Amino acid sequence: MSNVTVFGAGNIGSAVAGIAVKAGANVQVIDRDADKAAGVPGAVAGKFGEASVTGDIVVLALPYPAYADVVAAYGEQFAGKVVVDPSNPIDFATFDLALPEGVGSAAEELAAKLPDSKVVKAFNTTFAATLASGVNDGAPTVVQVAADADDAKAAVRGLIEQGGLKTVDAGPLKRAQYLEGMGALQIILGVTEQTPWTGGYKVVK
Repeated sequence: MSNVTVFGAGNIGSAVAGIAVKAGANVQVIDRDADKAAGVPGAVAGKFGEASVTGDIVVLALPYPAYADVVAAYGEQFAGKVVVDPSNPIDFATFDLALPEGVGSAAEELAAKLPDSKVVKAFNTTFAATLASGVNDGAPTVVQVAADADDAKAAVRGLIEQGGLKTVDAGPLKRAQYLEGMGALQIILGVTEQTPWTGGYKVVK
């Protein structure tokens, strides 16, 4: 049985925690609002800055700008763990990707800050609604996963698939820049009401 910690009790965090619960994992949700974390069914709640990380798999279901605070507060506890990055680092004024100069992706930046962790990119090309329902346009929701560590990638894919969704292997972590571009485009299409927030990319095999 997996032990999973999700940072963030928002739409994505709650959806990912729900997948983990369906997969039979022990799930912890950490949020600055402990009451909000306590509202996630099947999970143990923790308050940011007070709760210790219990998961072997850690999902940072937070906006990209919040990552710095999480790494500062919990970086040492992430050592030896699989850390999943679902972020899309977008400048919401322009809807362009917003990363420091020379950084290929948020996931690669995170991996550089957490050298003792195994970083996996996942959940950023799917909206929360399709993660929560497990269905996209009548078919199982497909999560695209990228990582350099094969064992970490397999652990995350296994968790997702045990939770009732499908996955595809997007390759090494450097492919996260492509996934983040896809995620940004999907958000733009949603904001401009060209696609619904209950839909998204559908991978057909």
